[in-house]
Amino acid sequence: MSAHLKTIGTASLRERVSKEEWQMRVDLAAAYQLAAIFKWTDLIYTHFSARVPGTEDFLLNPYGLMFDEITASSLVKVDWEGKIKDDPVGMGVNEAGFIIHSCMHRARPEINCVIHTHTRAAVAVSAMKCGLLPISQHAMRVQARMASDLGKKSKAMILRNHGVLALGETVREAFEIMYYLDCACQIQVDALAGGMHNVQLMSQEAAD
Repeated sequence: MSAHLKTIGTASLRERVSKEEWQMRVDLAAAYQLAAIFKWTDLIYTHFSARVPGTEDFLLNPYGLMFDEITASSLVKVDWEGKIKDDPVGMGVNEAGFIIHSCMHRARPEINCVIHTHTRAAVAVSAMKCGLLPISQHAMRVQARMASDLGKKSKAMILRNHGVLALGETVREAFEIMYYLDCACQIQVDALAGGMHNVQLMSQEAAD
């Protein structure tokens, strides 16, 4: 697979942040770049965040950059109250994105990455009364991690008529959960094109 990705020129922060923060920046920027390849973007109106290790701060995308323009050094660092601690490109963050992600990071201190998307398939399933159906291995893989609310243990959630959330203790975990969740939504939309009467639900035995 190849892709022509573009970036905004920004001086590297590698020498002025901790080794741990730099690695988190690299991981989160990679997630944004991969999301561009997988077409999870909604122009600039969705967000991935990651906690800065050992702090109460977290990283968000600059408000105005496309996903394929984001780099480790362009990510904005904010605290739980929305105060910007470091904004290398001077673009700030989206307030709505900050609110969703700050709530997740504050409520779940063991979670270090939150991914929120509005892909067509995810929004379509979020608008269905039936929710995510057990019709694929992808759905079964994520349903065990889902709940009606995120609570203390669940790591995936469908936001009614809006989109989906995936949480992880690492960027990699959150990305993997989102990958299978979005695939499950795509499969469901495709399957329902033939009518609900033509869809075979998986048994609990098969799911187990």
